[in-house]
Amino acid sequence: MAELPDLTVFAQILTRKFKGQILETLEITESKKINVSAKEMKKALEGRELLDVRRSGKTLQLIFSGCQVLGLHLMLRGELISIDQDEPPRFQILGFHFEGGDAFALIDLQKQATPTLNPEPIDVPDALEMEEEYFFDLLAKKRTSIKTLLMDQHLVRGIGNSYSDEILYHAGISPFSVAKAIPDKAAKRLYKSIKSVLAEAILKIAEANGDELKGELRDFMMVHGAELKKTPKGEEILSEKIGGRKAYFTQSQELFE
Repeated sequence: MAELPDLTVFAQILTRKFKGQILETLEITESKKINVSAKEMKKALEGRELLDVRRSGKTLQLIFSGCQVLGLHLMLRGELISIDQDEPPRFQILGFHFEGGDAFALIDLQKQATPTLNPEPIDVPDALEMEEEYFFDLLAKKRTSIKTLLMDQHLVRGIGNSYSDEILYHAGISPFSVAKAIPDKAAKRLYKSIKSVLAEAILKIAEANGDELKGELRDFMMVHGAELKKTPKGEEILSEKIGGRKAYFTQSQELFE
């Protein structure tokens, strides 16, 4: 699933390639997941200028003229691809065709990717914008595991299964730690790790993608991934499920209970 760093880079690429262009045709191939009728969505967006593309948590927001916004949640297997053919690509959900011939598509073999016209604002802080005080207050109130907390989009937006593992490894904190039990010193370390791990990942993904939509990138990760057996330091990588999601971690990460 695309997480904050992936989506940040996707937004940057789409902005560079399509900002300022007029959406000539919105091709709606799969309409089951959209929040309005296909006719209403086409009427709202076709003929409008794409002003910007932003990331909001784990969604992309395409900002069009006329105060129209299209939110795109890629879900587990959704992808954004550039297209240059007349026929829609396999598994297309939406096809965006601009005046002049440039185009891209949202595809998803599982048909779970969700487009939302004019989504409601969400009053939950983004992981990159979250203030330290908010995060410390959050930890103090929750007895859930810290990995579960980091992935809860109702508390902090943007972090998923992959980056929660990377952040906790960077901070030296076990994913099984109880959020409320994490002491101040470790909490400060964790807050800094959230910012630094995500920021560094954005840079690496941006460098690898250039101006092309190449999809998610995970080959720089330290612990998350079934193919990884040891960390760069030579530590054995362990895995175990937490709340139905597989966590990757090392024995050296400190457990707070």
